Amino acid sequence: MKKQSIEQKIKSAVRDIPDFPKPGILFKDITPILSNPVLSEEIEEEFLIAFDELQFDAVAGIESRGFLFGMSLAKQLSVPFIPIRKKGKLPYKTVAYEYELEYGSAIVEMHSDAVASGMNVIIHDDLLATGGTAAAAAELIKMQGANVACYAFIIELDFLNGRKMLSKYTDRIISLAHYE
Repeated sequence: MKKQSIEQKIKSAVRDIPDFPKPGILFKDITPILSNPVLSEEIEEEFLIAFDELQFDAVAGIESRGFLFGMSLAKQLSVPFIPIRKKGKLPYKTVAYEYELEYGSAIVEMHSDAVASGMNVIIHDDLLATGGTAAAAAELIKMQGANVACYAFIIELDFLNGRKMLSKYTDRIISLAHYE
């Protein structure tokens, strides 16, 4: 029997939810991955292999699904974890970045002391769609004088071309499963 690739395993675990969060959207639900500790560990191992030749100082996770693997990856890599959250969710002094969505605007924040100038940061989220939130996370990192070492996503929706928006921050964009 042929061994399944990590992409095949992810795709077989992800659940499609039609019309969520609004009509016309086919939501890729990763919660079945979370109930599978073996697959979760394999995903982390794939990321760790991909990060092997990178120079980085921290992992930033985008609220909220970017926290699920981001914190664990930071712990395994022995580097700080930086939460990037929606406006008003962090208790200390923050830096903020406002960006446009297809239906309005949003603001993300991180603590003002989360990164230092010159640091190299991995930005992680569960899914790359249009790239707006991931680009906003990169802007926060850059505002503090730090650099984006790479992006790391479990899933990428290639047909939405989010990678194109992110390529101005780094050419290192890791996605474990692609939907065309």
